[in-house]
Formats: sequence, C-alpha cells, structure tokens
Amino acid sequence: MPSSVLETFEQTGAYLRGHFRLTSGLHSPEYLQCAKVLQYPVHAETFGRAMAAEFRRMAAGTAIPIVASPAIGGLIIGHEAARALGARFLFTEREAGGKMALRRGFEVEPGEVAVVVEDVVTTGGSSREVIDVLESLGVRVIAAGSIIDRSGGQADIGVPRMALHTLSVTTWSQENCPLCRQGSLAVKPGSRNA
Repeated sequence: MPSSVLETFEQTGAYLRGHFRLTSGLHSPEYLQCAKVLQYPVHAETFGRAMAAEFRRMAAGTAIPIVASPAIGGLIIGHEAARALGARFLFTEREAGGKMALRRGFEVEPGEVAVVVEDVVTTGGSSREVIDVLESLGVRVIAAGSIIDRSGGQADIGVPRMALHTLSVTTWSQENCPLCRQGSLAVKPGSRNA
C-alpha cells in the first residue's frame, strides 16, 4: 500500500499531466482522475475510513447518520465513508435543467445531521450544491470532505471542510491559458463533457 494519497494516485496512473479542461471550465496542466484510483476497492476503503475518522473528529461527539455526495464522482468515496461511519448514503443527481436534487426515493427528515463527500474539490461548486439541497430540506450539514482538494484550501463551501490531500494546482481561464496560446487543445477526461 502506498504511504500517501498522492503516491496512490501516481501508482494507479490517476495523476495525469497535459492540458485539461476542468468541470469548472478552468484549464490546468494537471488532472486527478479519481475513478482510476477508486476502481481498486482497497484504496476506496482506505480513503473512506480515513475520511470517516476525520469526520468523527470534526463532529466532536455528534452522530453522523447521513453521508451525501454528488453523482457521479462522489458515489464510490461517499459510500465508503458512509460504510466506515455506519451511516446511510444518499446522492444527488442533476435534473433535466441542470439543478441538483435528491431522487430515487431518497428521503431526509428536518433536523437530521449529514456530511457531504466528493472525490475532488476545485471550486467547491458541487459540494455547495449538495449542501444547498440538503439544507433546503431541513438537514443540518456539519462538514464536507474530499479525497483531494485542488484549491489549495481556498474553496469556501459554507461548512467546515477536510481533504485527505491538498494541492495548489495551477489553473487558468480559457482566455488566459498559456497552453491554449501555444496551440494545445484542452481535453476533458472527467465524467461531464459539457
């Protein structure tokens, strides 16, 4: 087993270098393809247990009965964190208009406590959307977490947040991307090609 989260990404070929268009629309010379790491259940379980331990510390004795994630990137790691916490796992999906919602019969009760988990945070937008859905239903979201934080700790999602590894990765708007100016075409290796 690799000794660090980043070593695990390197060893599984999940730390990519090139010219990438991120889900946020930003461009970057680096990309972390969590699906390549999480295809190995041993890594998913290890990361989920580590996240659960940190959530327990952050909760300071408050029970955490719900873990919620955005589909699709947060599904595997969210499920593993929920398993390690002994919690139930829910996920949000985008509806036809692009808005996140709980579907598939998932229900929550006002006053329930939850944490939000996703694979990688760049701007925190997906986590914030899941938090907004849960809070609109009366759920108290006490924390959020990710395997990787690409924001260098700068993403603000409105609740305390943790990451198993934090990176300060260079990003540019398309208009300011030096790789685009050199004629390189950005690729979108993630799950959303829009």
